[in-house]
Amino acid sequence: MAEPAHRGEALLYLTDEQLRQGIEAMFFAYRGFTADPDRILDELNHDRAQNYGRAHHRAIHFIHCAPGTTVNNLLGMLGVTKQSLNRVLRTLIEDGLVESRVGRTDRRERHLYLTDEGRALEQRLSDAQRARMRAAYREAGPEAVAGFRTVLEAMMDPEMRRHYRALREVRP
Repeated sequence: MAEPAHRGEALLYLTDEQLRQGIEAMFFAYRGFTADPDRILDELNHDRAQNYGRAHHRAIHFIHCAPGTTVNNLLGMLGVTKQSLNRVLRTLIEDGLVESRVGRTDRRERHLYLTDEGRALEQRLSDAQRARMRAAYREAGPEAVAGFRTVLEAMMDPEMRRHYRALREVRP
């Protein structure tokens, strides 16, 4: 059954088939988006006998985006359990990629920062994803890029949208 979606004065009717195709496109795009960083992490896993994965990548990404973020804030952004995040952070800290500093006003808080080595890894991972995004954006054009961002934001749960917008405010 078609569902009307309102945007300004225009009505857009979407069939179940169009929605299914969009869902499938998201799955395949996500695989492409994560493939390059996954390969980089696999190389590190062989070199260091580690087991870095997407959770490590996401933690590194968001610590880079919001230096000094607290563990609790990172928990909210990643939507993982405290136990899961602690395992990831423990590995990143032990391997010298992340530094945990005690809060100045609240000594119970832990503020997270990337080390030089962590920043270098974040750069490699992000460069790969930026190259893929840049190529896709160029192919799609500015109107499609704006529409894509609008669709992504509309799909976010309100709490995730709040985190996303807060990150955008931190950056110039």
